[in-house]
Parts: sequence; C-alpha cells; structure tokens
Amino acid sequence: MPGTENRSLKIENIVASGSIADSIDLAEISSRIENCMLNRKRFPGAVFRLEKPKAVCLVFSSGKIVLTGLREKEALDEAISRIVSAMKDAGVRVHSRPLVTITNIVCSYDAGKIINLNKLVVTLNMENIEYEPEQFPGLVYRLKDPRIVALLFSSGKIILTGGKNLDEIRRGADLLEQTIGMVS
Repeated sequence: MPGTENRSLKIENIVASGSIADSIDLAEISSRIENCMLNRKRFPGAVFRLEKPKAVCLVFSSGKIVLTGLREKEALDEAISRIVSAMKDAGVRVHSRPLVTITNIVCSYDAGKIINLNKLVVTLNMENIEYEPEQFPGLVYRLKDPRIVALLFSSGKIILTGGKNLDEIRRGADLLEQTIGMVS
C-alpha cells in the first residue's frame, strides 16, 4: 500500500502557544488594538483576530498567548510579528524574543478507499482504539509513537492531530496506512 508521501496531507489548523510579555493589561489592549475584544464574563482573555494571516490569538494577562487558525507553518512568524507589533503599539512591554512554539498541527487526508471500521476494531482489538458509532461516526485511534490521534471515517477520510511538526504527522499517517493495509 502506498505511503502518505503519495497523498496530500492538508493542514487544517496550526496551534501555537507561548509567552510574549511578563504581563498584559487586557482592558488596555482591547481598547487600543483594532479587532481585539475583551468580555470577561465569557472568557478570561482577550480575543485578537488577525486578518492577514487569518488567525485568532487568545491573549492572557499573564503575557501568554495561544494562536490558532493558521493553515501554513510559514504564516506563524508573520502572525507573531503582527501580534508583537500591535502589542508594542498599545504600550505593552514585549519580550525581546517572544517564545511561541507550535503545540499542535491538525491535518486531514483521504485514504483513497472505504474503511471498514467494524472490521478494523475486531481485527486490531487494541486498547488505544475507541469506536462507538452511536456516539460518533468515526474511530478514534491513539498512536503511541508518534503521539498522534487519528480519527478514521468509513468514507476513507482521516483527521490526524497531536503532532508538533509535519514529520510526526507523516510518520503517524504512514503507520496508520500500514495498519489499515494489514486489515483490508
């Protein structure tokens, strides 16, 4: 069975987090930065929406941020640069070297064939598989190395999450392809 190098992994979401300052006055930045909103009744941080690259940054008073919504790894540096610039313009004392790293990449791809999830569960009979079609139509497969969670659907569509880089995701997808190939 061909490996995922012949398939196109599509990045659906990149999540990055880290620290950009020692502390941030959320009320101040939400009043000074366009597209930055604060509603403490709904969420303890400010929500800063970037237009280009399109992403959402959750900003916390501790100086930590969580950035989500990116679909290209190359856009991460640009997004961080725009966030840091906006924070500086709003009067925040930003770290000279913000420490923001990718914490999760979510990818999708198509296995190119129907997957018999019932047969997969019975054949593998592993503790790292969850399949309750009454609750959720997909099979949840937790790989141990690399630590990737795969959602498999009978249509052949697969979602991979938990990787911190594309190499981990590819390794997980290749292992998954081998496993599915053994059962087919």
